[in-house]
Amino acid sequence: MTTTTNLTDDELSGPETPDARIRTLRHRRVSGWTRTQTIVRGVVLGLGAVVFLFPFYYMVVGALQKSPDPTIAGAFPNPANLTFDNFVNVNERINLVSGLVNSGIFTGGVLLCTVVFGVLVGYALAMMKWRGARATFALALLVQVIPFQLLQIPLYVLIARDYGLADTHIGMILPFAINSTAVIIFRQYFLQLPKELFEAARIDGAGEIRLLWSIALPLVRPALVTAVLLTFIGPWNEFLWPFLITKDAALQPLAVSLANYISTVAASTDNPFGAILAGATVLAAPVVVLFIVFQRYFVSNDLGSGVKG
Repeated sequence: MTTTTNLTDDELSGPETPDARIRTLRHRRVSGWTRTQTIVRGVVLGLGAVVFLFPFYYMVVGALQKSPDPTIAGAFPNPANLTFDNFVNVNERINLVSGLVNSGIFTGGVLLCTVVFGVLVGYALAMMKWRGARATFALALLVQVIPFQLLQIPLYVLIARDYGLADTHIGMILPFAINSTAVIIFRQYFLQLPKELFEAARIDGAGEIRLLWSIALPLVRPALVTAVLLTFIGPWNEFLWPFLITKDAALQPLAVSLANYISTVAASTDNPFGAILAGATVLAAPVVVLFIVFQRYFVSNDLGSGVKG
């Protein structure tokens, strides 16, 4: 009885040892399983993306509908039922542009303070030796477990009554000026930097400010973007503190204005469901756009590029 075996050109080109043939068969099996894993991974990630993006899609569609349709069919509306009237109605009541500007000032001030103080404190904790460094880092960790709501009444008395900063942007920004999470993020990134770079720069006579500006900051750009993105979401969506410290509607951020609109005015509109979703869309859009633009920095890291060898 004769057995016929189909061999490839590489197998016919010369003699093959048993060990080499076993390695070839294993390689084929691994390659086939890798392709299967890639397909399964793609399907799972695709389904996850659909589940994650569907609420945003439904929010935008609901904001554009003339008449509300809370059923599943409402996710695929008739083009004739789409309009921007909901956005116009919300804007007539609370002035979306003014709310966005106030939110931008509040969030921008918090981001500026967070980055400046976070970089300085994180660098000092990671790269400099001084008495009390460990205690300071332990305090930064301890602050993480203290709810901000627990401190709001004392902060209100301090900022509104003692400092007289009620109904001001500075009064909104001060409690968030130093972010312990950003301090920890920067410290951990600075600890990953090659010590040889700093030692060589110190030998050349560079001071700590020069080291921070010329060497450390360019190497921790992912940390800067990560801290900005993580910090941005907090003050942009913050409601309780701006609501407490500001009584003037012209100074209130968009989140506070929308909450007031939903509780007092939205029910009297022709399409309350669409009006609420229109306000939520305006509030969420900057965060989504910011993440899409800068999300690549979450996985970007080039700390070792400055070391040769």
